[in-house]
Amino acid sequence: MDSLSEYLQPYKGLVGEVASYVTILQFFSGCFVCKDIYNKHSTRGINPTPFIGGIALGILNLKYGLLLSDPAMIKVNIAAIFLNIVYSLFFYQFAEDKVIEVLKPLSFAFAIVAVILGYAGFENPDNLEFRFGFILTVLSLALLGAPLKDLRKIISNRDASSIPFSITFMATLVTFLWLIYGVILLNTFMIIQNTIGFLLSLTQVILIFLYPGRESSNSSQNSS
Repeated sequence: MDSLSEYLQPYKGLVGEVASYVTILQFFSGCFVCKDIYNKHSTRGINPTPFIGGIALGILNLKYGLLLSDPAMIKVNIAAIFLNIVYSLFFYQFAEDKVIEVLKPLSFAFAIVAVILGYAGFENPDNLEFRFGFILTVLSLALLGAPLKDLRKIISNRDASSIPFSITFMATLVTFLWLIYGVILLNTFMIIQNTIGFLLSLTQVILIFLYPGRESSNSSQNSS
């Protein structure tokens, strides 16, 4: 690992810059999901978790950025919160059951955010930065791996259309870039976090290609 880090050191600035720009681009991947919803005029088969979770994580990451006094992190997460609110409102507009699909998970997400922010207010400042960062890591990985909770159903139905390709593909790319950056920095915390995130995202991309779903199959037959 040390030798690989030494080999990549000359590219440290480039990798960090590319990772930052791709992370910002990742926020716009939700536009493709919204376009799909608009074309179908329905949210059937589409999960709002990436949008609602994006709002919750954006708020928590914004708090973390304020703790670190990191202007870049603050700006990025303000953008993330704004875009995911827009995506969630768009999803709400076309949702058949607005309470079950949007309002209920949104209430649950805000309850978690309130508890964690409340904890941050009482935690010892000496421990807060590390522990808050650890909590964010766990929540980020849980959000990345959320579609895999239906893994048995996806395999049995041979249909992974519930996994948003654009968001998942971008997450795979982003976690890979930050993994490389973590290796360059020899940051164990960053390496572990992004290795797990990359594997979770890559697994979902593979599932999408293995089981494209009935709609994709039907459209391919119609084209033929």
